[in-house]
Amino acid sequence: MLTVAILGRPNVGKSTLFNRLTGTRFALVDDTPGVTRDRREGRGNIGPLQFNVFDTAGLEKAKKESLAARMTEQSEMALQLADVVLFVIDGRVGVTAEDKHFANLARKSGKPIILVVNKAESGKAREGVAEAHGMGFGEPVSISAEHGEGMADLYNALAVHEPKEEELRQELPAGSVINIAIVGRPNAGKSTLFNYLLGFERSLTGAEAGITRDSVAVDLIYEAKPLKLVDTAGMRKRANVQAKIEKLAVDDSRRSIQYANVVILMLDAEYALEKQDMTIADHIESEGRAVVVAVNKWDKVADKQTYLKDLYMRLEDVMPQVKDVTVQPICAKDGQNIDKLMEAVFAAYETWNIRISTNKLNMWLAEALTRHSPPIISGRRIKIRYATQIKTRPPTFALFVSKADVLPDSYVRYLVNSLREVFKMPGVPIRIILKKNKNPYAEKQ
Repeated sequence: MLTVAILGRPNVGKSTLFNRLTGTRFALVDDTPGVTRDRREGRGNIGPLQFNVFDTAGLEKAKKESLAARMTEQSEMALQLADVVLFVIDGRVGVTAEDKHFANLARKSGKPIILVVNKAESGKAREGVAEAHGMGFGEPVSISAEHGEGMADLYNALAVHEPKEEELRQELPAGSVINIAIVGRPNAGKSTLFNYLLGFERSLTGAEAGITRDSVAVDLIYEAKPLKLVDTAGMRKRANVQAKIEKLAVDDSRRSIQYANVVILMLDAEYALEKQDMTIADHIESEGRAVVVAVNKWDKVADKQTYLKDLYMRLEDVMPQVKDVTVQPICAKDGQNIDKLMEAVFAAYETWNIRISTNKLNMWLAEALTRHSPPIISGRRIKIRYATQIKTRPPTFALFVSKADVLPDSYVRYLVNSLREVFKMPGVPIRIILKKNKNPYAEKQ
């Protein structure tokens, strides 16, 4: 399949074009230059033409080792992976010195280049389109990524580069891919873990907090298991999130949790468990995702035994909804205990998909009712007659109750904890839905 990279200086509309081609709104878009930092991958199409597409950070002249320089390196890597390049300029601004400089860099790659003049819906863009002819890339393609204009011309330009005979490759069945999101507060080491698992520098890392903005998803095979691994932006306390771009990034992280199967909640060992970590954990539980806690920078902890003991005690207090969650100390930078972390992730995924037979459930229910009977309401004891599992992901059970509307929450929590203990379901949310028993005489009456 054709691989397309979208390149250009900041704020020319690369992410808007990416969203247009992929039919999504996943890439963050704002008028502020430099919103995109990591390259984002997606499956794009224009009519019948399908292709893989990279959205990239804006190319900038920058000092070595700076964040801007590292962002440019990510864009250059996308250039090397691409079969064809869409080099985007802003038609309203015209051809700038920066456009010419980076166009020469793209030209040196030897890759086919399609010059795209964006924001061409405006009359102001006519001069920019005329200037684009002098860049040496042939006839420019005038488009409006925001309004979807010029897509037919872009199709014609791309179709020329479509491989005539694609190599056949085995597609992974969608249901077999495990979606894993790495979430946490800023600077906890999420991107470092992401890069270690991939085996190369896919996401930008550094001492600066909040480098990652877009959620970056990559497919990989880990120990013969197909995964979709997602690196996300750090999630700070809502009251501290003021900038519009950071709000968009946090919303993107929340969406990544929504689509994940298992979530790795990254904690920074130097700052232990904070309130924001618990807010994130509560959101993971509310979305019904399995969770594994990774305590990063474990090499910085002096008294490891005491630290873990205190952490487990705090988790019991603040995460009762996901009891017995696995806590794995790691050092993402050098790969310490990453194999154990992934074992815990796969175990959580299996539990999240657990299916318990109705016979075993009702044997458990009988024992649970014997150990602790339901309460008496208005002189009559509530009766729970039957249990069955109605879905997985997360495990969800229906209980048929004589007075479902008055069964206390404390008794439901007792049943959840009993279910978790008997059927060994640590680290996953458990849902219980109460259903009122039908009166067999109601219809006759």
